Amino acid sequence: MVINMLSVALRVLSQLRRDPRFVALSLLMPVLIVYMLSLFFEGVDVPIFQPEKFVVPVGAYIIHFLTYALCALVLVRERASGTLGRMFINGYRPADVIGGYLIAYSGLALLQSLIVLTGLSLLFNLGYSAGTFAALVAIIWLLALLSITLGMLVSNFARSEGQIFPMIPLVILFSVFFSGILLPIEKLPEFIQPARFITPMYYANNGIQGLIDAGGAAAFDPVSGWVGLIVYGVFLLGIATLTLRER
Repeated sequence: MVINMLSVALRVLSQLRRDPRFVALSLLMPVLIVYMLSLFFEGVDVPIFQPEKFVVPVGAYIIHFLTYALCALVLVRERASGTLGRMFINGYRPADVIGGYLIAYSGLALLQSLIVLTGLSLLFNLGYSAGTFAALVAIIWLLALLSITLGMLVSNFARSEGQIFPMIPLVILFSVFFSGILLPIEKLPEFIQPARFITPMYYANNGIQGLIDAGGAAAFDPVSGWVGLIVYGVFLLGIATLTLRER
């Protein structure tokens, strides 16, 4: 099983090497968006506003959006071109395919995470210690892996790129409204508050806020962030594997 996963991962990496434009766009888009984010926050002139409370979660959201959208589109294209079908014919199982794609794209996700957090640190003078910086990168990277898995899960229910487009804003806007990055969850109507547990951004935001705030308020517990991301990731991997089909 591991050998098959590595075989799929090597095939995907080989494909990425043959598509330098995709890789370049995947790495340049975070740079451009982070710079635009800095320009936006320069215009925010509110005395009680603390940029560090917002920019890192927003940076994580950028990674969440890019990895989810790009991976969903790539997997639908692979299905439409018949690549996934040929993998099944050659004896690969759904777990091999899901694991192989996740391994291959994890390196790209790590580079994106480093680029975004480094850019935010330089543009906003965040001044985090090496340990805090590494922990933040790890949380954003875990979020990226979940986003990749979520993209694969959504792509399982689409047969063309046209069908995947409506699903992208649905998932992304859900993350904006119910993750707590813009408005505390407690401010929302009680009946909708449990929706936070559906989006991985909620757990990532918990972990990020807990690391930023040395006091570690109970609502922003970094432990719950780590545990939530891992449990959510295992659940997503299981569902994505079960729903992946040749046709």
